[in-house]
Amino acid sequence: MSAERLSGLPAFVRAVEAGSFTAAARSLGTTPSAISKSVARLEKRLGVRLFQRSTRAFVLTHEGQVYYERIAPHMRALEEADDVLAAPATAVGRLRVSLPGELGRALLEPLTQKLMPDNPALALEVSISDRHVDLIREGFDIAIRVGQTVDSRLYAQPIADLPLLLVASPDYLRRHGTPESRHDLVAHRHVRYWLNGRAMPVIFGDGSSMTVEGVFDADSGDAMRVAAVNGLGIAQLLRTTVQPDLAANRLSVLLPDIALATIPVQALHAFGRSMPSRARIFIDFVAAELAQSLQRTA
Repeated sequence: MSAERLSGLPAFVRAVEAGSFTAAARSLGTTPSAISKSVARLEKRLGVRLFQRSTRAFVLTHEGQVYYERIAPHMRALEEADDVLAAPATAVGRLRVSLPGELGRALLEPLTQKLMPDNPALALEVSISDRHVDLIREGFDIAIRVGQTVDSRLYAQPIADLPLLLVASPDYLRRHGTPESRHDLVAHRHVRYWLNGRAMPVIFGDGSSMTVEGVFDADSGDAMRVAAVNGLGIAQLLRTTVQPDLAANRLSVLLPDIALATIPVQALHAFGRSMPSRARIFIDFVAAELAQSLQRTA
């Protein structure tokens, strides 16, 4: 295949996989205008429209879908061959990442103490919030997300399964007593996680769940942890986020013989299968840190 026939293919494939010219430009290190012009030249050479564009829509035409399905595997093979020869041992470039609140704060220390010094050419822009950002519209490269994801535009890479615990402060237990069975939970005060307009139930490892009454509901794991430490009630939280409070006796584990559910942690991105090395190194580092955290708290 001539160089002329290859022209525009990387821009086209990356635009499809990233969901926009803007996201494609960011991952290729160029401008949206350059991506748009490259795709336009490709369309002119092929004599077909590959995208339907408007202020509200960015979708493949039928011809674009057929062409993408034939071209994408070959482009990925070329990129993978380049990676084998030229993938840097350290991360180079800038990443804009979204981290969930409490887990994100736990990751800050290893990110700044280990990942950044080991990769001096890496620049990070970090947002820590339990809000589910729109990666493509808001310009994020990676989001570490706790729980299941449903955005079909994104690639989801599983990186950990984190256990939940029921915890309460010693002060709360002195005032209200310690539950001895799961059925005792109904009579207690609870700090609940509020998600998409409803409070999450207590979720057990066998797949069953229990609805409990809340005295403090929050859409932030950090807010729940603070409320539990201050004696407001029983909270269902990730073990990794409350381990320092357990070690300092600010919180106690309840019903330790009854397993709760594990919560998946995933790395979301729109790079497609041709992820740049800096993103791969970042995701692998977070996965390794979470694995070590699980080993320390097992």
